[in-house]
Amino acid sequence: MPLQRGEVLGYDFNRMVVDFTMFNQGKTVRCAISTAAMDDLEGKPDVRADQRVDQFVRLRDAIEERASRKFFEGPVEAKGPVVLRSNDFLVATSSPDAAISSAVLQ
Repeated sequence: MPLQRGEVLGYDFNRMVVDFTMFNQGKTVRCAISTAAMDDLEGKPDVRADQRVDQFVRLRDAIEERASRKFFEGPVEAKGPVVLRSNDFLVATSSPDAAISSAVLQ
């Protein structure tokens, strides 16, 4: 069973991530996604700090689906958060030099 949606905790300017939570059988799983990963997913590198939570909300389904997969693919540190980076959204294609964003395909 995939992780269930939690809440958006907000944008952390110092770490350049949006923090959020998800639930695994009622237990809170801390998660974060880098701003670079969100920019790559959306194809917009010029998002202002005050727009980061809105950007997360627009991309939320793809972000949460990938966080759930990463959590269950493990290993995730027992007490550490699931942190998504740009490379978590890359899918290898037939060419070794080519990579595409799985979110674009959906």
